[in-house]
Amino acid sequence: MKIQANTIRPGMVIEHNGRQWSILKIQLIQPGKGGAFIQVEMRDLESGNKTNERWRTADTVEKLMVEERDCQYLFAEGDMLTFMDNETYEQFGLPRDAVGDAAAFLQDGMQVQVESIEGKPVSCTLPLTVIMTVTECEPVVKGQTASSSYKPGLLENGLRILIPPFVGAGDKIVVNTTDCSYVERAKG
Repeated sequence: MKIQANTIRPGMVIEHNGRQWSILKIQLIQPGKGGAFIQVEMRDLESGNKTNERWRTADTVEKLMVEERDCQYLFAEGDMLTFMDNETYEQFGLPRDAVGDAAAFLQDGMQVQVESIEGKPVSCTLPLTVIMTVTECEPVVKGQTASSSYKPGLLENGLRILIPPFVGAGDKIVVNTTDCSYVERAKG
């Protein structure tokens, strides 16, 4: 199925130059001069090699039809992530590279969608947001304005993200899994 390049999202599987690619990251770039284009980081499903590709937003790409199944994340062993199919209770592995940067947000028992082509798992889609605990952050400096001054914070999974000044160590926050950004303070 042909789709426009600007509708590509992480986790999709496309066909390009006769090969199947899993989308890891996307970035929409709007230069001051000329038309906008999309920068895509993708991984070859057969060889595991990564590459970057650029398309104009009006270009079309071939999206492959994948079978999606609801699964549960169980554990990580080295670079292999183990999942369980919620219907058949079958366990299977998926390389950490297939999940991309979002693998840092996987939590035991998390419900995810695993995409398969011809029965072979190729990628995994996490929930849009997860709740994480801030383990370290810098103290607030008096006189900073709350609107524009974000500070670096360390999450329980080891990732550093920018958080607002009112969030402190030990607070639970909601984090967007696609771009690793702060959404809001967790309720409760």
